[in-house]
Amino acid sequence: MAEKKKEVWSESRVELFRELGCGEQGLTDGEAAQRLSRFGPNELSGEKKKAPLRIFLEQFADFLVILLIGAAAVSIALGDAESAAVILAVITMNAVLGTVQTVKAAASLESLKRMSAPTAKVVRDGAVREIPGREVTVGDVVVLDAGDAVCADGRLLECAALKADESALTGESLPVEKTTGEVPADAPLGDRRNMVYSGSFITYGRGRFLVTGVGMDTEMGRIAALLKAAGDKKTPLQESLDQFGKKLSVGILILCALIFAVSVLVRGESVMSAFLFAVALAVAAIPEALSSIVTIVLSFGTRKMAKEHAVIRRLQAVEGLGSVSVICSDKTGTLTQNKMTVQQLYAAGRIIPVEQADFADPLQEPLLRAALLCSDATVNENGEVGDPTETALVRLGERFGFDEEEIRSRWPRLTEIPFDSDRKLMSTVHQLSGGLMMLTKGAVDVLLDRTMLTEQERREIESVNEEFSRQGLRVLAFACREVDSPAVNLCDESAMDFLGLIAMMDPPREESAPAVAQCIAAGIRPVMITGDHRVTAAAIARKIGILTEGTEAVEGAVIDSMSDEELKEFVPKVSVYARVSPEHKIRIVRAWQERGNLVAMTGDGVNDAPALKQADIGVAMGVTGTEVAKDAAGMVLTDDNFATIVRAVENGRGVYANIKRAIQFLLSGNFAAILTVLYASLAGLPVPFAAVHLLFINLLTDSLPAIALGLEPQDGELMRQKPRPRNEGILTREFLINVGIEGLVIALATSAAFHLGLRAGGAPMGSTMAFSTLCLSRLFHGFSCKSARPVLFQKRFFNNPYLLGAFAAGAALLAAVLLIPALEPLFSAAALPAADLGAVAGLAFGSMAVIQALKALRRK
Repeated sequence: MAEKKKEVWSESRVELFRELGCGEQGLTDGEAAQRLSRFGPNELSGEKKKAPLRIFLEQFADFLVILLIGAAAVSIALGDAESAAVILAVITMNAVLGTVQTVKAAASLESLKRMSAPTAKVVRDGAVREIPGREVTVGDVVVLDAGDAVCADGRLLECAALKADESALTGESLPVEKTTGEVPADAPLGDRRNMVYSGSFITYGRGRFLVTGVGMDTEMGRIAALLKAAGDKKTPLQESLDQFGKKLSVGILILCALIFAVSVLVRGESVMSAFLFAVALAVAAIPEALSSIVTIVLSFGTRKMAKEHAVIRRLQAVEGLGSVSVICSDKTGTLTQNKMTVQQLYAAGRIIPVEQADFADPLQEPLLRAALLCSDATVNENGEVGDPTETALVRLGERFGFDEEEIRSRWPRLTEIPFDSDRKLMSTVHQLSGGLMMLTKGAVDVLLDRTMLTEQERREIESVNEEFSRQGLRVLAFACREVDSPAVNLCDESAMDFLGLIAMMDPPREESAPAVAQCIAAGIRPVMITGDHRVTAAAIARKIGILTEGTEAVEGAVIDSMSDEELKEFVPKVSVYARVSPEHKIRIVRAWQERGNLVAMTGDGVNDAPALKQADIGVAMGVTGTEVAKDAAGMVLTDDNFATIVRAVENGRGVYANIKRAIQFLLSGNFAAILTVLYASLAGLPVPFAAVHLLFINLLTDSLPAIALGLEPQDGELMRQKPRPRNEGILTREFLINVGIEGLVIALATSAAFHLGLRAGGAPMGSTMAFSTLCLSRLFHGFSCKSARPVLFQKRFFNNPYLLGAFAAGAALLAAVLLIPALEPLFSAAALPAADLGAVAGLAFGSMAVIQALKALRRK
């Protein structure tokens, strides 16, 4: 294999590398650089993924699972390999499903990261090469141009009018002007103007920098390290079910021990037979499928959400979505299109809506031409590069037939005075038909001071500007003047002719207003939290329905002087917070939480990460969001759309309702089996079920309908209900009463069948009829668990094909056991006459009819 060619470093590069302290002891600078260049950001960060095998093994660290493994081991020791195989099959299936869900969630996020990974132009072997940003290493020289994302930390080697947007790190919305000069090492992050940082992007100019940090060694990585300190936790629902399962298991084990003692000491049964029945009863009665069914339902729910652009990173988010009562959302890109768009113009003394603009008009044409020429933005099939306000001007020109490249090639730029934040102006010089012309754009108040206007004309323009500002529009003013030479300076930006105003805004997404209305109908309070101007934010919020009568828009500084208690009383009055800091966001979220609300919070920057952690459900932007924000969030939006959050809330409510249905089905069916056995024991009757009967029911009539109920179509009324209280668990008093009543009805039907069988053919017939009735009743009971309302003879009875399939599969398997003679001895079943089969079907269907009638009575 040919030896890889080593890159030769220039002396200045090695010297700077040594100056920055990147060398290693005992190595030359070049050797140190070569050694470091062999490592990528993943190796430097020390991040490791959890292996699937470890995830799989963690699925067995559950009390119920350990209990069942013990039961399987005892069964094997006693020679009952069949029972052990059934038990192990059930828990292994549960573990596989849990592993698949965890791995898929991680894979979805990794895929999202790869899609948003930036590229970088690096100097290697004397040539500029474009490589994935993750492959940039310490010691590389990276070339920067306007529009580039910075993929590593580094020291600037050269720059020309370079500006970087560092809002992801600092929260400051204005780009930072960069320089190659010396800056104190202890200067604040935003003042280190000779450095560029991972997570920022270049808005203007060009330059080169030497990479000094990648991966977790960057400023962004250091913040990420703090946030990753928190370990994975079980979801509240899982913890609640674990606690319930442990208590239930202890009670059932005590009951099984008593039944075992009665069977051996009172009935005189063999120890082997009594023990196997006790184990079978424990397996059937303990809802060991509870945790796995919840995982499966969550898996299907998260997969559906992913298809609708919401990637769930933590299962707590799915549970919490059903209780969300406040959504604190960013404005830009989430509620709006993140695309500045021209709305109105002012030229020749009148306001012109953009739809009525006519650039064939000689009074309007100079304004658009100036907007295109005095701009650095480009828009093509590969996307947009440049300041958002400038790209809006380019798109305006294209809308009216002015091609950006054609205009700029026809009147090329001869020289320029770049924009700077102090001057608030930009000027360019072009050769027009009438001679050399300087075109200038900038802030209205600054430019008006440099134009030749009468006092009346100036007042009129200022009045128009105020009107635009009240509408939340961002306004640029344009002017021009003839010059004698391309060599212009700041003194030439005076005595200019006013051309007009162009007012623009980032318009709301079309789906934002309906999504906000749906939120309010669902009892959810939408709140806008943004770093933008209050007037702009209020205008957008009013348009889409967030800012309503009785609420107000304030700036973040208003809450600085408030105590936490005062803020808690203040937040219900405010729908829009503008000019907020990360600290403000955390306090606002916490204030809503202290009022008993479950809060979802959106964010995209590193500075949003603390608030995303504080919120009950952090929602990160997948397109514009930083990796730190995504790591801090429980949910990632792949389309950065507020409407997706609302759809996720609806899905979350549906998932929670389906989990509740599945749990109701499992507990009520298991309770029926326990009541039947207790009744037989207390009445001195034979044991109603063989061990294999209970294992058959556990494997088929538990799992299949429960999973199918987890896929129940969403109820249209979900988003017309108020959010459930954040501390309300599934196992409420009302829920457990329903479980008890439904279990009692099924137990009565099963006991009736048992008595019929005993009279007709003794214990074998009675046991077979009890088993058949319990099995079929539980299959029918799946339909009763679909809704709190009666569904019998309703269209909704048939709207879940998965439940219909589960019923058909269970009924077919039961029929095979009862009707195929070869299977009868395997499942301890006696042959049933047609009349008894009819009785089983009638009792099973009757149990469902009674439960449906009770639901109708309760509603009345």
